[in-house]
Amino acid sequence: MLADTRPLPAPDPSGPVPAGTPRVEGSRVRTGARVVAGLVAFLALVAVGLTYRLFVTTAAGQRVDELAFAGALYGQGRLWVVAEPVLDVVSVAFVVVAIGAAMLVAVARRRWVLAVQVAALVVGANVTTQLLKHQLLERPDLLPGWNGPNTLPSGHTTVAASVSAAVLVATPRTWRPAVAVVGVLYTGATGISTLVGQWHRPSDVVAALLVVLAWGAAVCAFTPAGALDSPGAPGASFATPGSSVLAGLLILGAVVGGGVAAATMAGLVGAWSVPFAPDVTAYAVGALAVASVTAATFAVLLLVRQATARPPR
Repeated sequence: MLADTRPLPAPDPSGPVPAGTPRVEGSRVRTGARVVAGLVAFLALVAVGLTYRLFVTTAAGQRVDELAFAGALYGQGRLWVVAEPVLDVVSVAFVVVAIGAAMLVAVARRRWVLAVQVAALVVGANVTTQLLKHQLLERPDLLPGWNGPNTLPSGHTTVAASVSAAVLVATPRTWRPAVAVVGVLYTGATGISTLVGQWHRPSDVVAALLVVLAWGAAVCAFTPAGALDSPGAPGASFATPGSSVLAGLLILGAVVGGGVAAATMAGLVGAWSVPFAPDVTAYAVGALAVASVTAATFAVLLLVRQATARPPR
């Protein structure tokens, strides 16, 4: 009797996997993306330390920060009308609702571990900020007189940025660029509002953003296989050109704004002459620095999340 040489039918991908079938490569997390995410988290923590070292433990850094703090008095009455409602949003109830919403999005996508991770992101970032500000870091009096206790990092900015980052991590792939834009706008508005109200100095806000970047990247570095993205339809592509374009634009704006801010800061500490009132200039530069770091933070988080959530080919 001749052997049957007809090809066997292709297995149904939706059916059970027979015993002994090799593990599908797409079920594993891409190692390279996880390593990059871990490196981003580490560099963000280093940047927090450098921000503290430069703007809190040196007289020149404190001078620039204090000039920005004093400059907030200009136009404060009119600006506070806009800034106060933004800051009033931040509360314990807001954090609880925001964590619940992010977890609900993850659960709706059946990403059970991801639901725990987004809660860890928000709680971890805010606990880190409070420990740094009240327990681990001190503010030496390097300027004439006593200039108050340490205020780095900013608690309000940490709340706004961590909540926005949690939603970014929890949402589906195609939604993330839009969530990143909203995160930039809301977090940037909160950070600048703390400057308007003289609640914080620019370095406090920058440090808070870096704390959130560290936690967001760390969560992405430990992305489990069950939290990977899945195509919306059979054969759909995971490519998201919009994410790359948006991240590129945000990074470009951050580089330009950061360069202008850095050059002007150099003038404020005496390297060059500053043609405008130093305190007003420092105030504007501080707001520009906050906007730049906010844009860069969410651009990097968007790229890291898209990379770590994409299954291997």
